[in-house]
Amino acid sequence: MDTKPQPFEPPAPTPRTSPPSLIQMMGIVYKNPLELWGEPSYNQPWISIRTGVGGPLVIANDPGLVRHVLVENAANYRMARVRQKILRPILRDGLLTAEGDVWKRSRKAMAPVFTPRHINTFARPMLERSEAFAARYEGEAGRVDMARDMTMLTYDILAETLFTNEIAGEPGSFAHHIDRLFETMARVDPLDILAAPDWLPRITRIRGRKVMKFFRKIVSDTIAMRESRMRGDPDAVPTDFLTLLLRAEGPDGLQRAEIEDNIITFIGAGHETTARALGWTLYCLAEAPWEREAVEAEIDAVVASEPDPSKWLEKMPLTRAAFEEAMRLYPPAPSINREAIEADRYEGLEIVKGAQVLIMPWTIHRHRKLWEKPNAFLPERFQPGAREQMDRFQYLPFGAGPRVCIGASFAMQEAMIILAVLMSRYRFDTLPETKPWPVQKLTTQPDGGLPMRVTAR
Repeated sequence: MDTKPQPFEPPAPTPRTSPPSLIQMMGIVYKNPLELWGEPSYNQPWISIRTGVGGPLVIANDPGLVRHVLVENAANYRMARVRQKILRPILRDGLLTAEGDVWKRSRKAMAPVFTPRHINTFARPMLERSEAFAARYEGEAGRVDMARDMTMLTYDILAETLFTNEIAGEPGSFAHHIDRLFETMARVDPLDILAAPDWLPRITRIRGRKVMKFFRKIVSDTIAMRESRMRGDPDAVPTDFLTLLLRAEGPDGLQRAEIEDNIITFIGAGHETTARALGWTLYCLAEAPWEREAVEAEIDAVVASEPDPSKWLEKMPLTRAAFEEAMRLYPPAPSINREAIEADRYEGLEIVKGAQVLIMPWTIHRHRKLWEKPNAFLPERFQPGAREQMDRFQYLPFGAGPRVCIGASFAMQEAMIILAVLMSRYRFDTLPETKPWPVQKLTTQPDGGLPMRVTAR
C-alpha cells in the first residue's frame, strides 16, 4: 500500500478562461500581472496576439523558441520598452537595464568577482553572517515574518561579501525602503500598457521618488567611504565588487554614473531574488513536512561532517532540489521581456519587426506540456538523474543566454549555506495566518509576508 502523501500544491492564480477587457487588463497588470494569464498560456507552445496597443505580442513558452530568442538569435532582440520604462527609472544603466557597449563594459568589469574561485572565498563570510543572524532566534522562538527576515539576511551577506560591510545606512531602514521601492516604482503603470508618451507623468513612479533619493544617497555615501580608504592606504583596500567597479572607471572603462547605477542594482535587486526564493522554500517545506524531514536529515549529516561551507552545495542534492523546485513554482524573476529589432521566424511562427516577445518563467515553469503535476511541490524533479532529463530552456530561474544572471552561482551557494545554518538549528512551521499570495512586482513576492513559527530543533 502506497502511503506517500499527496504532494503539496502551493497557492497560485487559477488560469483565466476568458480574456479580460482592456480596462480589466490594466487593473490586473497594475495589481498583479500573474493573475492575467489564461489557459492557453499554460498549454500552448506560443501565443501571437495583435493587442491594439503597444504592437503585437508573442508569448513564448516552447523551450526551442526560448532558446532561439535568448541564445541563437539574441542579437535580434533588445530589452522590451515596457520593461525598460519600469526598471530604467530605478536602475538606469545598471547591469539589468544597460544595453550595447554600456552593458558590455559593466559585465566585463564585474566578471572577476563572480568567477567560481572568487565565489568560493565568499562561503566563509556567508556562513558567519548566517550564524550571526540565526543567533537572533535563540531563546526567542516564536512568530517571525520569514519574507522580511530573508531580505535582512541576504542584505547582510551582500554587504559583507560584495562590499566588505561598507554599505552606508542602516539595514532595518533599508529593508523598509526596499518594500516601498517595489510597491511604487517596480510595477507596470496603466499608461505603459496604453503606450502613452513618456512625458505623461506616471503617478506610481512619482510616489517612488523619495525612495529613490534614499537609495541614491546610500550609493553616494558608500562610494565616498570607499574612495576615502583608497586615498588613505590603497594596498589595504579589499578587492571586492565595489573596489573593482571604482578601479574600472576611466575613458575606456566605466563612467561614474554607470558605477553608481551598478551599485544600486546590486544593493536594490541583487539580494532580493535570493531572499524571495529562500522564503518560498521554507514555506513549501513547512507545508510538505515529509520533504522537510529528508532535507533536515541531509543538512544535519553534511554540517556535521563537512567543515568547508563552499562544498555544501555539491553535497546537499536534496536541499538544492527543494530550493530549485521552489524557484520553479515561484520564479524570483517571473518575466523576461524582449523586442524584435527585425522580423524573425521560428518554425511556423512569424515574429514581425517591433513585436514584444514575452518569456514568462511563471507560465513556462507551470506549463502542462512540460511538467507532470505542474502545480505541485515535487523536489524530486531536481534530484540527480531527473534534473538532467529536462530541457535547459524549460527552467529559467536565472534567465539564459548572454544576459544570464551573473550572480547565479553566488546565489546558489548563498542559499545552501543559509538553509543549512537555519534548518540545522530551527524548524519553521506555518501559522493559521500564513496565507501567502504570489504577487509580481520586480520579483515574485508573498503578499502579506510569510508569518511562521520558529522553534529550536
